[in-house]
Amino acid sequence: MDTDTDELLASLTPREENSAIKTYQNTVSVACPACDEPFDDLVVCKQNPTSLNLSKQLDLCVGVEDEQAFIFTHKP
Repeated sequence: MDTDTDELLASLTPREENSAIKTYQNTVSVACPACDEPFDDLVVCKQNPTSLNLSKQLDLCVGVEDEQAFIFTHKP
């Protein structure tokens, strides 16, 4: 990813964390580094592999930095 992840994470609101993932909410309409559209939430995968169970349909953009997956969710 060509994004300063520390700056990105500082702009977001932390929501949930467990041993596998950490989630953030985009409350200030930061643009997604993959598609340049504002995203809704960011899921940072802390373990490899990690499984996600989604309760709703979402459009996803994905980036990788330091072997961690960054999943940007977009509500359709």
